[in-house]
Amino acid sequence: FIRPFPLTGSDKPVFPDDGVLKLYSMRFCPYAHRVHLVLDAKKVPHHDIYINLKEKPQWFFDVSSSGKVPALELVREPGHPMLIESLIICDYLEDKYPEVPLYPKDPLKKAQEKILIERFGQFITAFYRVLLHPNPAELDNDVLFAGLGIYEDELKQRATDFFGGSSPGMLDYMIWPWCERFAALKYDRGDGLELDPQRFALLLKWRDLMLQDRAVKVFFLDGETHAKYMKSRREGNADYNML
Repeated sequence: FIRPFPLTGSDKPVFPDDGVLKLYSMRFCPYAHRVHLVLDAKKVPHHDIYINLKEKPQWFFDVSSSGKVPALELVREPGHPMLIESLIICDYLEDKYPEVPLYPKDPLKKAQEKILIERFGQFITAFYRVLLHPNPAELDNDVLFAGLGIYEDELKQRATDFFGGSSPGMLDYMIWPWCERFAALKYDRGDGLELDPQRFALLLKWRDLMLQDRAVKVFFLDGETHAKYMKSRREGNADYNML
């Protein structure tokens, strides 16, 4: 279940001693979104605790050494160790809960998936540059779209609906949070920021198929909602409680 956003001075929420993982998150954080997707894809029970990142409660720094989300509390392990960083958490979940595998079994293919996850950082950097720029019309949108061209070509080469094959895999889930948020740009940054259906035909088909995935549906927010949050963040007053 979901707890409200704790504020500065609040007490750490108390949960029953039920052995269920605790995920410290923020509803609009794409990095935390990654962990939600993997937990939901693997159907791993967990408690969600959403953090107000502008007014972090003091106890949260004992939970997350970086003061950032996501952070995962492993309540069944001695001492309740904490994991931070989205990719580290997701790789842990892959190893800990192998019943629904998200990486290929072949070591080389698994390594290649991780390379593509890492390379997606090029798009993430360009995405935030557009998102936070005071006048996005001054920017060259080709830089943003170039970061996605790699993945259009990869889908063409694989000839599968998803990067994971017939169903989403780790690569699909690791890049999805920003692909979901891409829909916000047309509301927030102008109509020119939409994918060309000829240039990105396979990615657009992939996007539509991802929207039908159960794990994606569980945590999905539409582009207009993301745009509203992005606007509040850009104005220096991020609204963590808008939902």
